[in-house]
Amino acid sequence: MHLSTILTAGRKAITGCALALGLLTASASIPVAHAAEALRIGYSDWPGWVAWQVAIEKGWLKEAGVDAKFEWFDYSASMDAFSAGKLDAVTCTNGDALVMGGNGAKNVMIMLTDYSNGNDMIVGKPGVKALADLKGKKVGLEVGLVEHLLLINGLTKLGLKETDVTLVNAKTNETPQVLASGDVSAIGAWQPVAGQAMKGAAGAKPLYTSADEPGLIYDVVTVSPASLSGRRAEWIKFVGVWNKVVAYIQDPKTQPDAVTIMAAKVGIDAPTFTRFLKGTKLLTLAEGAKVMKDADGFGSLYGSSRYADAFNVKYEVYKTAQDVKSYIDPALTDGK
Repeated sequence: MHLSTILTAGRKAITGCALALGLLTASASIPVAHAAEALRIGYSDWPGWVAWQVAIEKGWLKEAGVDAKFEWFDYSASMDAFSAGKLDAVTCTNGDALVMGGNGAKNVMIMLTDYSNGNDMIVGKPGVKALADLKGKKVGLEVGLVEHLLLINGLTKLGLKETDVTLVNAKTNETPQVLASGDVSAIGAWQPVAGQAMKGAAGAKPLYTSADEPGLIYDVVTVSPASLSGRRAEWIKFVGVWNKVVAYIQDPKTQPDAVTIMAAKVGIDAPTFTRFLKGTKLLTLAEGAKVMKDADGFGSLYGSSRYADAFNVKYEVYKTAQDVKSYIDPALTDGK
């Protein structure tokens, strides 16, 4: 399989060696669901996941008969918590769901929240005008996350190789400082961090984004098998709330209120968050159900996940190819 094909997988399609090692050392135990406890869900600052904040503050989960406790994390920390058995579910990309599973924390993707439509990006410092200008230069990003893959895929399309740039490993939330330092020519980050990086380095601009790779990056809610099996009726109700969230965010009459709620959660102003929201294509349950049909290519969660799995094995994130079908349960989007 051609490298440029393999690379187009999920947003943080693999989480590099540091996270892989962290998952290996984390407990492989699966959260045990108890009927009296709230569903524990980890979420972080990606716009498609912050959207759940609307349901939380409006009380829609309780109205649907769902006792759910959302817990706020930095992205990598949310997956660590899930892998350690501290959560029933976590919001992540399809590729990272496979990474967690490949390192012992099995999970099942029950719904899609969105796909990235420009919010993942390679940002060049002032004076860097195009991706091709990075040849021979340093790029700061979190090795193994989707910006790494996005960069390689963009370089490949230009006839360049990863060795044509020097990667500087940096935590995504530290990339604004890395770009501002001037020590690198570009960074890789997703919104809102990418926006912070551009604000801190006047004249910096996106060189390549997920909008250049339509259908590349799927974001999901994934659940431990024990919780899904033991509390399926509750998870069906949980999924059923999503259409109300999407409708409220997309309705021009209610969108300002929705944006205010989401922007406050991530600590930025509403106009800025509105721009970030445009780079995230929220999916209704019906739209998600179409993507959760088994097919090849990036119009399918299955196809994208198979490419992610191939990449993960090729680059030894985990050793053995996985059964992608076992990671996806599309029935809940139909209320089953």
